[in-house]
Amino acid sequence: MSKPKTPRSLPEYSAMANLRMLRVSPQKLNLVAQMIRGLRVDKAINALTFSPKRIAIDVKKTLLSAIANAENNHGLDIDKLFISEATVGKALVMKRLDVRGRSKAGRIKKPFSHLRIVVSEIGENA
Repeated sequence: MSKPKTPRSLPEYSAMANLRMLRVSPQKLNLVAQMIRGLRVDKAINALTFSPKRIAIDVKKTLLSAIANAENNHGLDIDKLFISEATVGKALVMKRLDVRGRSKAGRIKKPFSHLRIVVSEIGENA
């Protein structure tokens, strides 16, 4: 016998996509996520396509994945979707040594982050 299935954490008119262990600092990723929060998905895709930030490519892939989840898994209409939440979280930090002059060493931190995008359907529920 297996354990009971966990209930869905999102409402019926929402879908999400996660991107974990992204090699960028959460502060830089949050700048891009802040740019698309609350936008309709077509405008968000345009904003990410023409953004000069390197990480915008990965955010766009995650957004397209959330849109595909909404359409295929939950039967939502793509034309009515907007980004209801785009959250950024901290992941691990790799620590590296940078050898300096006179037998000293400096520490280099290479942070990772997580991204969660939730898209919802515009309607009487939202």
